[in-house]
Amino acid sequence: MRLTPARVERECEWVRDRAPVVVPLVNEVRDDLGEVFGVEVDEITIAAYRGEVGTVFADGDRAVNVAALVALLRDLDVVDDYPGFVVDELLGRELAATIAGEHPLRLLAEATFHYADLLSHGGSDDPAGVDDLDAALAAGFQTRMPGWSWRERPGPFDGSG
Repeated sequence: MRLTPARVERECEWVRDRAPVVVPLVNEVRDDLGEVFGVEVDEITIAAYRGEVGTVFADGDRAVNVAALVALLRDLDVVDDYPGFVVDELLGRELAATIAGEHPLRLLAEATFHYADLLSHGGSDDPAGVDDLDAALAAGFQTRMPGWSWRERPGPFDGSG
């Protein structure tokens, strides 16, 4: 695989154009997790998702890594799928974490990836990695985007030290 600025831009466009699949998955994950944790979590819109994709890809170091992981998952298919299960999970989890940012968001995105993966089902003609790609995009973006009340207020340890 060769990554150039043009290739990174193409992957950015692909991720941006995937909004009709990713945004409903984000909102489903948020609804389910909000119910489990007893909180209201704001839904995201296609416009907000696309804007956040632009933010992620504006960070050059993050953009090249996200583009590489997206490209790998878009093309990943393993004969009889199961042997590829580990690698698509590994790549998906890492993509979710890379999108989300630093700790603790990184860890939350990794955990959320596994839940989103249960809800994500690629098309019958898609390579095996595509459902993991959708789950990773949903987990990473839902983690970094506003809507969780605990992220909207100061934490109990802010300013301590």
